[in-house]
Amino acid sequence: MMTNNPICVALDTPKLSRAIELANQLRGHVGMLKLGMEFFYAHGAAGYEAVADCGIPIFLDMKLHDIPNTVAQGLTSLLKLAPPPAITNVHATGGLEMMKAARQAVGPETKLIAVTILTSLSNENIWAAGFDPRKTDEHALNLAKLAHAAGLDGVVCSPLDLAAIRHALPRKFMTIVPGIRPAETAAHDQKRVATPSAAVAAGADILVIGRAITGAENPAEAAHKILESLS
Repeated sequence: MMTNNPICVALDTPKLSRAIELANQLRGHVGMLKLGMEFFYAHGAAGYEAVADCGIPIFLDMKLHDIPNTVAQGLTSLLKLAPPPAITNVHATGGLEMMKAARQAVGPETKLIAVTILTSLSNENIWAAGFDPRKTDEHALNLAKLAHAAGLDGVVCSPLDLAAIRHALPRKFMTIVPGIRPAETAAHDQKRVATPSAAVAAGADILVIGRAITGAENPAEAAHKILESLS
């Protein structure tokens, strides 16, 4: 599915030409590209396939969250994309039955993962949503365990929640980690962040990195520097 390069670049842009430009610049420098709602809602299947033509595996980050049948049917439609995404995802808070239905809809050619707790949420945000902020890592771990029980391949989690997930679940259970910021870059709208080397040391399999690479004057060089920092 991927090379041994753990960097997944988030192409968070509604502009198709910019996404294709970045994909071509990053070919050979990163292991994966992430396309999310901002891009997919603007350009749909044609836009996805135009970026996928660059040859880099795609993480289609749609974060599906609905009743089990609706999620399963949505995934069935998404998997008709050519080539199908290497990874796609649902929200773990949709529950066990929803994730089981999602698992049945996704074949072995695509890894199915679940989002635990968004890295943009501060403790105050988590409290306002009805969670105890003193137990954020416990919530993330419980959701990861639920995803594993449903047969999913891994989770999206904060770098701060990695240690508990790695301790409790099998090593083959993937951890895809956003909120990655090189030490010299700003956190922007992310609240729970870590440097690339710290996340890898904690057990991250895939590092989702956006503006630190896409906003750089030379995105390929920025990606190369991050990869070098991991060795």
